[in-house]
Amino acid sequence: MSQFTGKTLMITGGTGSFGNAVLDHFLKTDIGEIRVFSRDEKKQDDMRHEFQAKMPKESEKIKFYIGDVRDIQSVRNAMHGVDYIFHAAALKQVPSCEFFPMEAVKTNVIGTDNVLTAAIEEGVKSVICLSTDKAAYPVNAMGITKALEERVAVAKSRTVSPEKTKICCTRYGNVMCSRGSVIPLWIDQIRNGQPITLTDPNMTRFIMSLEEAVDLVLFAFENGESGDILVQKAPACTIQTQAEAVCELFGGDKNNIRVIGIRHGEKTYETLLTNEECGNAVDMGKFFRVPSDKRGLNYDKYFKDGDKERNPLTEFNSNNTELLSVEEVKQKLLQLTYIQEELAKQ
Repeated sequence: MSQFTGKTLMITGGTGSFGNAVLDHFLKTDIGEIRVFSRDEKKQDDMRHEFQAKMPKESEKIKFYIGDVRDIQSVRNAMHGVDYIFHAAALKQVPSCEFFPMEAVKTNVIGTDNVLTAAIEEGVKSVICLSTDKAAYPVNAMGITKALEERVAVAKSRTVSPEKTKICCTRYGNVMCSRGSVIPLWIDQIRNGQPITLTDPNMTRFIMSLEEAVDLVLFAFENGESGDILVQKAPACTIQTQAEAVCELFGGDKNNIRVIGIRHGEKTYETLLTNEECGNAVDMGKFFRVPSDKRGLNYDKYFKDGDKERNPLTEFNSNNTELLSVEEVKQKLLQLTYIQEELAKQ
């Protein structure tokens, strides 16, 4: 019997790609109710009609709530009777956050604090906060605010018994074909006879599917302890490799790729675990678990007791993980529903 049987799950930012993937995963199970919380009524209306059309009976489990994580009262109003929360609401576009950093702070940091505060007040059993590889060694406003989101979550986990409310974070890399990602742009460029544009051919990125993103959150839900950050051992590839794979699938010209340069705030490679986090990371097969530091503010006693031996792991980044070939990226892309649907239009 599933832990979700008859339960109520709330997804903040639920009209995004992740929210849609969660609905696809859960609607045919025995979950009781799924609450989609977001500020965009148009996206909610589109989602409502889409799921009523493709899953008419199951869609009755979906309840839509208009609100904004920046407004704690709207969060509270949607949270009565909620058992579990997947917190996905965020400002995610790196260049936008560079130009409007305080907007990123309001959503990614203050919004997270509001969700966790309301969840603890309501006695929600488990909250999983979605973070990003950009939170490790952050160099841009988006990554800095997501790093702060993680710190808020870990700090909140210290204030409440895990038996009452468990709080964990998941950190993952680029989700292929998610809203605003580069692959749909490349497909449009190929169809319009335009050159594919990429930032830096040698730039590397972790890649994963939406289903793998959901799997990571479910792994955190089932196996994480309060205060943990959980990471999937994702593969990576260069942007050039990814672009060539898309060209081969959709008939693009690999010789017609135009390099436009790195955008505001971008890194040449991403990190899922910092060197410092690796020292305390627990290898769980396909995943790493980074326990929170359980020490208090009285550090004097730790000088006397000493520190435990360091884990031999080093930084886990998109340059030192498994790098996929063009053929391997193509095979990964072909598993995606979005790619299958786009190829069917050819």
